[in-house]
Amino acid sequence: MALVVSMSTTDVRHGDPVTTVLTWRVRPGHEHEFEHWTHGITRCARAFPGNEGVSWLRPEDGHLFHAVLRWSDPHRLAAWLESEERAAWHGRIEGIATEIGSERQSTTGLETWFALPGTTAQAPPRWKMLLTTFLGAYPLTFLIQWLAAPHTMTWALPLRAAVFPVVLLPTLTYLVMPRLSRLLRLWLYPPPDH
Repeated sequence: MALVVSMSTTDVRHGDPVTTVLTWRVRPGHEHEFEHWTHGITRCARAFPGNEGVSWLRPEDGHLFHAVLRWSDPHRLAAWLESEERAAWHGRIEGIATEIGSERQSTTGLETWFALPGTTAQAPPRWKMLLTTFLGAYPLTFLIQWLAAPHTMTWALPLRAAVFPVVLLPTLTYLVMPRLSRLLRLWLYPPPDH
């Protein structure tokens, strides 16, 4: 059974948004108590400045729970992680569950096209990702407009509009962007001494 509790707030963004995944190991037989606790700490986190959402995931097997927390910026996330409110909530589950890990990342939405397998390299600056995406998308857009658009003029508008993303997005994601990011890797990911 998967438990998902999602809550989000709207807040003015200051800096880059950040997402953190926290993993909890729950003692066997205490899952119900922990699930009850997740509702309370989620309400508390939601009220904290800069929170943009909390989701809880529980795998089918095992006693691990994962909390996905989204914050407007790293400073507000750090304030939450070091807050008295969070510490008080953690005190309520001593002997019930243990936090065993966390992973934090800032996201813009384009990182998957610029990931380097087997490395922990940071994503390139947004302007480089934008320019590289334009270099990959423009020729495909041109080809779709030139080759496909004339043949779909008699189709209903929703169907014609679907051709563009159905062709463009998989082609960019699986073919063009991985090759383009490898081709431009020295520009996208300059060595540390530059």
